[in-house]
Amino acid sequence: MKNIRRLDDKLETIAWGLLFIWWGLRWWVLISLPDGSGLVGTGSILLGLNLIRSLVGIPTRSFTTTLGLLAAGVGGLMVVNESMHLPFQLPVFETLLIVIGIIIVGRGLLRASQADLEQKA
Repeated sequence: MKNIRRLDDKLETIAWGLLFIWWGLRWWVLISLPDGSGLVGTGSILLGLNLIRSLVGIPTRSFTTTLGLLAAGVGGLMVVNESMHLPFQLPVFETLLIVIGIIIVGRGLLRASQADLEQKA
């Protein structure tokens, strides 16, 4: 148990280091990348952290998974919006609100169904 906690601390430290390196590169060297690419990179690092946790048997954290999915999703929409030169503006903020709402409703439904199963057992 102690070794798992130590490994998780090391993985988290590495992820924080990668985030700072990515943000610094994105805002300095990679400034010409389209808007949203910083969020896509951030989401990828957070999701990668939880993927590695899962692969080595450490429980993943729903907060960083959710944050990673939202960052990657919103960043992806922003990159598409800027890169595709669409004749209309993609509703990035509104889409974010809808996704957050879906996540909240889904978690509520999942908890309700789990509570029903526990009561029946």
